[in-house]
Amino acid sequence: MKKPFVTKEQLDEITAKYPTPFHLYDEKGIRENARNLRKAFSWNKGFKEYFAVKATPNPTILKILREEGCGTDCSSLTELMMSERCGFSGEEIMFSSNDTPAEEFQYARKLNATINLDDITHIDFLKEVADIPKKISCRYNPGGTFSISTDIMDNPGDAKYGLTRPQMTEAFKKLKELGVEEFGIHSFLASNTVTNEYYPTLAKILFQTAVELKEETGVHIGFINLSGGVGIPYTPDKEPNDIFVIGEGVRKAYEEVLVPAGMGDVKIFTELGRFMLAPYGHLVTKAIHEKHTHKEYIGVDACAVNLMRPAMYGAYHHITVMGKEDAPCDHVYDVTGSLCENNDKFAIDRKLPKIDMGDTLVIHDTGAHGFAMGYNYNGKLKSAEILLKEDGTTQMIRRAETPEDYFATLEGYGF
Repeated sequence: MKKPFVTKEQLDEITAKYPTPFHLYDEKGIRENARNLRKAFSWNKGFKEYFAVKATPNPTILKILREEGCGTDCSSLTELMMSERCGFSGEEIMFSSNDTPAEEFQYARKLNATINLDDITHIDFLKEVADIPKKISCRYNPGGTFSISTDIMDNPGDAKYGLTRPQMTEAFKKLKELGVEEFGIHSFLASNTVTNEYYPTLAKILFQTAVELKEETGVHIGFINLSGGVGIPYTPDKEPNDIFVIGEGVRKAYEEVLVPAGMGDVKIFTELGRFMLAPYGHLVTKAIHEKHTHKEYIGVDACAVNLMRPAMYGAYHHITVMGKEDAPCDHVYDVTGSLCENNDKFAIDRKLPKIDMGDTLVIHDTGAHGFAMGYNYNGKLKSAEILLKEDGTTQMIRRAETPEDYFATLEGYGF
């Protein structure tokens, strides 16, 4: 059973102050989750979480995570700039990009961020447009399919990211000749896994690869980045991942593979976005229309501009009708937005309590890849972001867009 992190009474006060729709974030939950992650990996002295900025690119969120010991994982120029303005620098920033423009490598070098190369050709490119740092990482893609037991989790061989196994050896040798002194290995093999086995399985693969690469090239491998992929249960029937079980599983693989190879000083990094933030964000919206045709429709004042995932690939997001949490779900609705696209639906054939006009709906698990994936189709404007602080007060951490924002980049048309 999914429950909102805010009560109806709290939300009534918040919506009286801030018009819907808006994204609401739970500071208390964010901090507790970050602390649990650190505890789960406290066995590794060099452990650090590099929060994936793309998941929730808001300075207030980033500063909260920095206070909890996190760095940032950036993949673009503006994410690097945001990290810098939030006080992150040097080893607090991991730059993992692909198809990377020169100016982004140059800015990453200016900040002395740790660069994670996505392709072997990027070695010469980086050397040409900036320089080769003393510490660098390479992204590994083993190809084929990635399985846990008999379950296929994803298809790395179809992904555009990373170096092949032979390329990893070649890249490390070349980078060593160019003066690199500390190497890292990075890999991302599956998305949104809801199993405690993903990280330990991935870790064992990377640990074994690290031992092989050290033997083949003689380089010093200083860190292994498990990247993201630890997911959340979007549907209420699934059990959430246990980060302490996950951390212990990685520790066992570390002790089994790295320690006997004399690599017990390797640091473990993570780059979690969804796990860190998704459960601690709600999209708050109100029912403004009902339609009775071939189906029963509830129209809300949010749309796919505010949450793209359901329209983009049919993702499930749980919905709570505030004040009717205990009412029977004896109505079947499509919950829709107002875009001129038929896929602008937050739910299809969803069993919910009877919804009346003016009811407040909470759409769960929007703290990552929610606001961040917004756009302006149909001239729709992005919503505000609100922080529910630990003391129960609220703070607007991003205002809603206005028509003036939408027209700001147009020139010569009288706007």
